[in-house]
Amino acid sequence: MLKIIALAASLLYAGSYTDGTSKGVYAFRFDEQTGALTPLGLAAETPQPAHVWIAPDGKTLYAVNWQTPGGVSAFRIAPGGKLTLLGRVPSNGDKPNQVVLDPTGKIAATVNYTTGNLVAYRVLPDGKLSDPIYADQHTAPGGSPHAHGIIFTKDSRHMFVAELGLDRVYSYGVDAAKGTITPAATPFVSVHAGAGPRRLQLSPDGRHLYVNHETDGEVSVFEVHGSALKEVQTVPTLPPGVTVANKTAEIVIDPAGRHLYVGNRGHDTIAVFDVSPDGRLTLAANVPAGGKTPRNLRFDPTGRFLLSANEGDGSITVFKVDAKTGGLTLTPFSAKLDTPGGLYFLAPKP
Repeated sequence: MLKIIALAASLLYAGSYTDGTSKGVYAFRFDEQTGALTPLGLAAETPQPAHVWIAPDGKTLYAVNWQTPGGVSAFRIAPGGKLTLLGRVPSNGDKPNQVVLDPTGKIAATVNYTTGNLVAYRVLPDGKLSDPIYADQHTAPGGSPHAHGIIFTKDSRHMFVAELGLDRVYSYGVDAAKGTITPAATPFVSVHAGAGPRRLQLSPDGRHLYVNHETDGEVSVFEVHGSALKEVQTVPTLPPGVTVANKTAEIVIDPAGRHLYVGNRGHDTIAVFDVSPDGRLTLAANVPAGGKTPRNLRFDPTGRFLLSANEGDGSITVFKVDAKTGGLTLTPFSAKLDTPGGLYFLAPKP
């Protein structure tokens, strides 16, 4: 049972994998002054909510249902943080692993890992999702598609999708008002074979796209020109000479765009990169994640704290971020949750 509270601080929602003791989406009170986490309990019972996202108006939370066949669930956020199911739509594929809304809040998109396809929906006035308005099945001769990540540009005019199985990043044009999505003139760019592009982040000015490679533990830097991408750098997430088996997971950038962070599963660290004025990356540090298998990373609404959802030991750890250097300091605050997945904050209303 969720404990109802007044929104005097941020709420943190955490998705989970429900093969063990977790049962759905959980809520936590987050103190933006100290970084303390207070568990509030199960906000909504739903199967395999591996990734969550909140609409720009803060009224609705969306969660993928990482199943075969998969789905996307919409929940109304009540005062105090309780979630009420509005409805669920099929993902038209197997094991959807991310759901993302465009900045206008008019389009939601999901990607199915097992079947390697993208599906998009209109967000209806009541927060529910429409029938699919667009679908794209990724294919390549002899390839095994595994779509994995989505990001929209701030102006909602473009969308990029990481295709882990085909070593590609796809580009699309978007008209959020009309609810249309169109493949770009150059529909995708390829990274080197065996990279496994997983998730994406854009620089705050929109000039650079950063894509972490799950398979080889690297990050690609792309210049962005509308829907066109040009790869300009590839850097590893581990120091030279480190040979531990490792797969990257999530990638985030600080609000100022000066530092980039990538979760290393295996090395169990968070890679900290300095971002130069031209968008290039320099590995500055590898900070222990405070737990095993850091799957998801998320900044709090102030940008002063970074949280890591550590799937392997069932923990959510909290780091204080040095605004000047980007360095991370593990705080004494953490929370336990069996196999946590995606994290998302609901900031308090002014």
